[in-house]
Amino acid sequence: MVTIRDVAKRAGVSVATVSRALNDKGYVHEDTRKLVNNAIEELNYKPNEVARSLYKKKSRLIGLLLPDIRNPFFPELARGVEDEMQERDFRLIIGNADEQPAKESDYIQTFKQNNVIGIISATNRNETDSYENLSIPVVFLDRTSTMYPSVYADGITGGKMAAREIIKRGSKRITLLRGPVEMRTAQDRFKGALDELADSNVDFNVMSTGSFTFADAEKTAKELFHKFPETDGVIAGNDLGAAAILHEALRRGISIPGDLQIIGYDDIPLSSLLFPPLSTIRQPAYDMGREAAKLLIQLLEEGIVKEKNIQLPVTFVERQTTRKVEDYG
Repeated sequence: MVTIRDVAKRAGVSVATVSRALNDKGYVHEDTRKLVNNAIEELNYKPNEVARSLYKKKSRLIGLLLPDIRNPFFPELARGVEDEMQERDFRLIIGNADEQPAKESDYIQTFKQNNVIGIISATNRNETDSYENLSIPVVFLDRTSTMYPSVYADGITGGKMAAREIIKRGSKRITLLRGPVEMRTAQDRFKGALDELADSNVDFNVMSTGSFTFADAEKTAKELFHKFPETDGVIAGNDLGAAAILHEALRRGISIPGDLQIIGYDDIPLSSLLFPPLSTIRQPAYDMGREAAKLLIQLLEEGIVKEKNIQLPVTFVERQTTRKVEDYG
């Protein structure tokens, strides 16, 4: 790895001179500055952002906290945040909380120790002491909050959309999966679907899931077919849950979508690669990430935001785990 000493050697100056040039602190002759900049470019030197922030008393570091990096939805969020931050010359430190409160608290402390100037969090514990005691701005992503700015998708409409689509394609005995109760966005999509099902002429059951992790998805899939073997339509809480149900259904020899229709939620990249490809409600994850980054940057630069809560629209993506509408018109 290239160090500041390598830059100094290439430029023919002292380490102190390179440090002054990098941090705009103290006098550096223009010709010397050009030598330093040329050496930095030739060696592709990347300054240590933490060290620079401590030296200058000004940081460009942002903390991004995700609940489960194994879920492909969250890297899409992170990419949106990162791209916006990179364009504005900020850098990210990413933490994976694994939906564990202790790990989340540890990462928040790590962010503080690394001199971050703001946090974007997509975890479930968004109104706890861990955030209330911070002296830096916080924005919540894919989560709602009464205390902090937030960016999220329209879960109520998404839930209604999923229920309407599966009903008009002929499902009569539907199982609706309810996501974690502490997650407002999951409850919004659940409530939207529940309201639509309750107003329709179909039988339906509700199953609760403790989390959106891989382990819970597999467990729920097996339990669903044991509890409700007559199910002919499933509205999942997310695409991982839908993928687990699809896998279990095929293992049992159930025809998709002939005997069982499945609608997921999120539209992670994996959804189009499943067999058959998954019909789902698309959340604009990348755009959500960028919007959250914009909100945080606005807070950092102006101290206030014009719009505290930003809700983005969702859409239905029709693939091959649902039947054609015209067959049931």
